[in-house]
Amino acid sequence: MPDLRDLPVVLRDRQPADLPTLARWLTDEEAEWRQWDAPYTPAAQANKLLSGYVRSMRLLPPDADEQVIDVGGVVVGMVNRSEKGHSGSGWWDLGILIYDPAYWSGGVGTRALSLWVQDTLDWTDAHTLTVTTWSGNERMIRAARRLGFAECSRVREAWDVGGVRYDSVRLDLLRREWLQREQKEH
Repeated sequence: MPDLRDLPVVLRDRQPADLPTLARWLTDEEAEWRQWDAPYTPAAQANKLLSGYVRSMRLLPPDADEQVIDVGGVVVGMVNRSEKGHSGSGWWDLGILIYDPAYWSGGVGTRALSLWVQDTLDWTDAHTLTVTTWSGNERMIRAARRLGFAECSRVREAWDVGGVRYDSVRLDLLRREWLQREQKEH
């Protein structure tokens, strides 16, 4: 595989041809990504939720609040967003998941999250963006910090993962902070 930094990262709508790949990753109970994405969720509950999600993807059209992460023509994950609070609150929580470990630690997550931040600011009334994770997911925290997110809350020892207690961590970014960052870079 070429250097990940040389491959284009694109966010796009899910296509019917993507469904087998997405279904395989989402329903694989042994997939390594499950150790990083909410590993405190009981396996039976996660399996039920993910199986239902795969069924809904087969029945429903693509959703503007979910995009596939495409790296050089290969589907490697997804991003999503949801508005928090009441409609029009301006607070959007962002999620990112790269299923394939071959695409970890090469900048793909940071580039995908950057594209998703920009897309969210372009297409919503977002004033505040957040990402929520657990303290064991250091790659997610680093990616968010690289883009200017700052820790805004931490619930200590909220999650039990394999008998070890981890914090719930939320990082935030304001629209004006992103715009100022973008102006400095250009």
